[in-house]
Amino acid sequence: MPGERILIIEDEVKIARFVELELQYEGYSVEQEHDGRIGLERATAGSYDLIILDVMLPSLNGMEILRRLRQSSETPVIMLTAKDEITDKVMGLDIGADDYMTKPFAIEELLARIRSALKRKKAPAQGCKTLAIGPLEIDPDKHSVTFNKQEVDLTKKEYDLLKYLVENKNIAITREQVLEKVWGYDYCGDTNVVDVYIRYLRSKLDDRYNTKLIHTVRGVGYILKYE
Repeated sequence: MPGERILIIEDEVKIARFVELELQYEGYSVEQEHDGRIGLERATAGSYDLIILDVMLPSLNGMEILRRLRQSSETPVIMLTAKDEITDKVMGLDIGADDYMTKPFAIEELLARIRSALKRKKAPAQGCKTLAIGPLEIDPDKHSVTFNKQEVDLTKKEYDLLKYLVENKNIAITREQVLEKVWGYDYCGDTNVVDVYIRYLRSKLDDRYNTKLIHTVRGVGYILKYE
């Protein structure tokens, strides 16, 4: 019986075929597409459990495919690209990517990230209990955040990070813990993405509301507390 369905949208035929064979060996049902526009059509029309999406594609680039896909689908997406700039990673994650890998990559790591993304997708929804610290409230059912009853507009990853911080309020957590719990795997030392998102949250919460929620714990990481 075939396993989860995975769509590979990658214009480098050799890479797409290599990944396809490895995934099939692991028991996944795999399809591949090399054109961006056709890939988007297949991604939106088909029922896939996960999509591996390259950024540089003919007809339509991966960022635009992801942007359009997220208008109607929450299918897990792992971005695959030769770009290794932190700004490119943040852009992809902000648009709605679940993960981001750069070429060249180890197939074992890609497989691990696929398992992690699929596991998060299958995870049962937790209780609808509202999370709060001071005037900050998170409603998991509505996927909304308010501060003093005012709506706070966050991207998916900003929301996930803030939710994890609130769930562990008054506890110092390391960047590695954040990567494991929020991104779902070890970023192999690339912890600066956490600092980038912490700055985003501070801008939207601490700076905007003239408060101090997110504190830096030197040599450790961060702690969320309200005083």
